Amino acid sequence: MAFTSTYRLQLHSGFTFADAARQVPYLAELGVSHLYLSPILTAVPGSMHGYDVVDHTRINPELGGEEGFRELAERAHAAGLGIVVDVVPNHMAFVAPESLNAPLWQVLREGRDAPTEQWFDIDWKVGGGRIGLPVLGKPLAEVLAAGELTLDRSGDEPVLRYFDHVWPVALGTDTTDDVAEILDRQHYRLASWRDKDDVLNYRRFFEVDGLIAIRVELPEVFDATHDLLLRLHHEGLVDAFRIDHPDGLADPAGYLERLTAACRKDTPIWTEKILEGDEVLPKSWQCAGTTGYDALKVVQAAFTDPASAAVLDKTWQACGGNPDFHAIVSESKRYVVTHSLAPEVDRLTRRAREALPDLDPERLREAVVELLVAGEVYRAYVRPDNKLSKQARRRLQEAFTTAADSRPDLRTELEALAPVTVLAEDDESATDFAIRLQQTWGPVMAKGIEDTSFYRYHRLVALNEVGSDPTLVAGADPDLLHRWAAHAASNWPQTMTGLTTHDTKRSEDARARVLALAGAPYAWRALATSAQRVAAGRVDGPTAHLVWQTLFGVPGIDDERLTGYLEKALREGKEHTAWVDGDADYEQAVIEFAKHLRDDPDHAALTASIEAELAEPIRAITLGAKLIQLCLPGVPDTYQGTEYVTTSLVDPDNRRPVDYERRAASLAEVETPDLDREKQALVQTTLLARKRLSAFAANGQYTPVTTSSPHLLGFLRSHEPGRVSGVLRREQSSAVLVLATRNPATLAAEGGWSDETVDLPDGTWTDLLSGRLHDAGPTRCADLFAAAPVALLERT
Repeated sequence: MAFTSTYRLQLHSGFTFADAARQVPYLAELGVSHLYLSPILTAVPGSMHGYDVVDHTRINPELGGEEGFRELAERAHAAGLGIVVDVVPNHMAFVAPESLNAPLWQVLREGRDAPTEQWFDIDWKVGGGRIGLPVLGKPLAEVLAAGELTLDRSGDEPVLRYFDHVWPVALGTDTTDDVAEILDRQHYRLASWRDKDDVLNYRRFFEVDGLIAIRVELPEVFDATHDLLLRLHHEGLVDAFRIDHPDGLADPAGYLERLTAACRKDTPIWTEKILEGDEVLPKSWQCAGTTGYDALKVVQAAFTDPASAAVLDKTWQACGGNPDFHAIVSESKRYVVTHSLAPEVDRLTRRAREALPDLDPERLREAVVELLVAGEVYRAYVRPDNKLSKQARRRLQEAFTTAADSRPDLRTELEALAPVTVLAEDDESATDFAIRLQQTWGPVMAKGIEDTSFYRYHRLVALNEVGSDPTLVAGADPDLLHRWAAHAASNWPQTMTGLTTHDTKRSEDARARVLALAGAPYAWRALATSAQRVAAGRVDGPTAHLVWQTLFGVPGIDDERLTGYLEKALREGKEHTAWVDGDADYEQAVIEFAKHLRDDPDHAALTASIEAELAEPIRAITLGAKLIQLCLPGVPDTYQGTEYVTTSLVDPDNRRPVDYERRAASLAEVETPDLDREKQALVQTTLLARKRLSAFAANGQYTPVTTSSPHLLGFLRSHEPGRVSGVLRREQSSAVLVLATRNPATLAAEGGWSDETVDLPDGTWTDLLSGRLHDAGPTRCADLFAAAPVALLERT
């Protein structure tokens, strides 16, 4: 079955395979071609996301197990739907009780003699050949004195217990009842969680201690962790894969080559690759493309009004906000490197010292820190046993230049490190350093930018998204979208496109509301001023700027959702509080301010008045962004529930239950009484058109609409049958013209479309959304957009 669209479903114990199966008729009627499932392998009990896998040999019993998955696949295939499964190759869960993870349990019990020892990325050279486990609530001596660590011989094997934690006892080491003595003989070392910087010696997913990295670059580890999924794939139950965090792997390109070779021919594999700046996906990667953050960025840019830059700058600076985003990023990355990723820095420093024994250890560490801060992409694509590409060389040179400019006094150390980073030296320590540097740049970027800077820089929070550029306002332009689309059509015609994911900071419709507001300078200024009035004496100005935008983006948010979001946002920002040793009084003050602002009569009245004035601009961006995303080159994904207007915030808010009964019932409605139904109708119409029309095929053409209007965004998707490799294509020629309204608030202020026109190509065109017919030639925009701010025209 052709991949024309996907629909993401977040599976957990409250939404199982059986629940997903019940939605198959609705999703088939919606026009979806493939269900896109979050990870299905056995995860930590109660997991709401599935990325904490503990067993690769079983499908999660909380989801319904293998039987439940087979029933879902059978029902989906009967309805003409395929299945895409999310794969987690980078890490496994390392949580209490530790016996959940059988391969890791073996390592804890047998150490380096365990048959699964090579599964895990552990630095055995440090810690006396033991795994450091900083999980205790207080120092070990205090835990022992309190009797909280006990020996339990009641089961099949003796274990040590500490509250929910359980650890194996090495064979022959329990000849005494002295817990301290037994503990000294184990292959692991227990310590307080506060000592993690000195104790932890395994690679993690980002800074999450409970996720231990696995070495999937080893064939035996790849085979063991992928056997079940590949078996289901070859049985025809899984049609494609999505790869989580490929940048964490030792060799992403090599991993994709191995996975591609193990799959059926032409199986799509999408990678969660975050591209920064002008970065593009390496052509050497054997995949269908990314999971769509790069598409999200250019769609956002197309619906951002560049004329709003001045008022955004002024209101942000007036409340005390730092206007220099790049300075915030640099400061945030340095904070993350020195506070959150100290074990990773230590490991890199150890390898650097081994490769460069003549240099001062402390200065080498400082150079490593500068190099990590200087990286501007998630990795430089240096590959083991491969010649350094021009792209990789350029990225490394940029990082070293930036680091040297920041710390010219470390030039000697940085110059010595340069050859160590390119896998050019036949030295085990240098090789380890080069690979670990690549694996650490990603966490520095993700935690430094997405999870710190984006919670400090609130000039326009709608742009604070993964892979996006929050400074892209004055330079926002549809040409960014057109250039991206042209590149995708030529190089990655099956890449995934998205607007909302399980990781976005705000849903597409929450962002649409804020973008519409930003396009109305008077309204933006009025709400900012009102919020600062209420904030006076309560909270700092920059935080108040975040709060009022959040309230506008998510209307009617209740206390529980608001509190949960603000706690997370404030702690991620790490300016006034933090996840560890945070300032509870500050957090509570912000939460109380947010509730007060939401309920303040004057601010609420002003918000209601502005919402009424901006109803049409909000509608235009809500529908326009979705239509553009669905029609771009690639395979569009719709995140669960977002076929309706959905104003949600970062997880767990975006994992709230979806009312599918209401959505299924509304498909039968003929009229479109509200924006929910209008958006759903747009999604259904477009997805069904994608299934029916060859214009949307992977070999279709993409042509931007030429216009002088700053308010019109459009492109032509077309396909003409012809010979390919000597074979005459049999499909019909088709063409679809996609049109949307840009800068709708400014357009309304200017009095509407007036006499602006757009030239329709030859033929008669039917608007699939409104049913209206249009002839070729100059056509008034006012007529095209008489029924809606978007148009999907098919040549008939």
